[in-house]
Amino acid sequence: MKKIRSIFLYLLLAMALIATAVSGAAWYWTSNPVTLDADRIDYVVEPGSGPRGIARAMAKAGIHINEDGFVLLARLTGRDKQLQAGAYEAQQGDTPRILLDRMANGDMTQTRLTLVEGWSYQRIRMALREAPNVRQTLGETSDAQLLERLGAEWSSPEGLFYPDTYVFVPGTSDFDILRRAYHAQMTILNEMWAQRAPEVPLKTPYEALILASIVEKETGHSADRGKVAGVFVNRLRIGMPLQTDPTVIYGMGDAYQGRIRRKDLTRDTPWNTYTRGGLPPTPIASAGRAALLAVLHPDQHKHLYFVSRGDGTSEFSNNLAAHNRAVAKYILGRGS
Repeated sequence: MKKIRSIFLYLLLAMALIATAVSGAAWYWTSNPVTLDADRIDYVVEPGSGPRGIARAMAKAGIHINEDGFVLLARLTGRDKQLQAGAYEAQQGDTPRILLDRMANGDMTQTRLTLVEGWSYQRIRMALREAPNVRQTLGETSDAQLLERLGAEWSSPEGLFYPDTYVFVPGTSDFDILRRAYHAQMTILNEMWAQRAPEVPLKTPYEALILASIVEKETGHSADRGKVAGVFVNRLRIGMPLQTDPTVIYGMGDAYQGRIRRKDLTRDTPWNTYTRGGLPPTPIASAGRAALLAVLHPDQHKHLYFVSRGDGTSEFSNNLAAHNRAVAKYILGRGS
């Protein structure tokens, strides 16, 4: 009997030692860095992936992790039911536990894309196509199809996307970013329209967006935005053509090669504000908050003209004679 009891005790001790060894090995594995093929590796967890599928995706990306060990760790900790799809990053020094916790907490990799004030819609689309972390889904989608998907009521996508820096998870689609930019522009536009100055001669928020796009292209000097907007507002009030070169350039399309000739000013297009009165039919670029604020709260003055001084600022004039003198001074280099 004593012999059986001794054997039983030895077995218990052996099992305890084995369990301790296994626990120690497991602790060592979960708390020691995995081997990576690079200092930083991006990988994607697809929707519906389980621990084994994720371990295989990590291994394929160059993260050398024991598949069975990762599955067991996920199940024993209960994290297997919390793993979130998305884009993640593994860095040198990451342990299996850190990687698991990161995916369970949804600590996804993020990147950013900046849409710049004054960019045209085509320039925005180019930036989306060139962004390596943006998933391309629009392909040959027409402007009309895009507008329909956005629920936009206008015939052109120009100016409908708010210029800002957008932070997103790698793999986000081009359409999702455009949708965010569209909703941001509409929200800001409608909020600012509701607080516009009562004397502004604009009938709709869209007209404000059109004029703001012109102001955006006409000056990058913040102190002049209100004055430039005031000039255009003054012209609209008296029915005077806006006569602004950026609208002519926009109407020229690919024919514009860096300079406007006299014949370009007289060649009629829907956007030529030398040949047509009032506002052009669409915006000509993406307008930021400052440009929108300028047209909805323009400076009050009597200026009808302005010309660039060549340093980013503008010279403003009340009449044509004074404007011609300013042109002679700052453009033609005559006079002091």
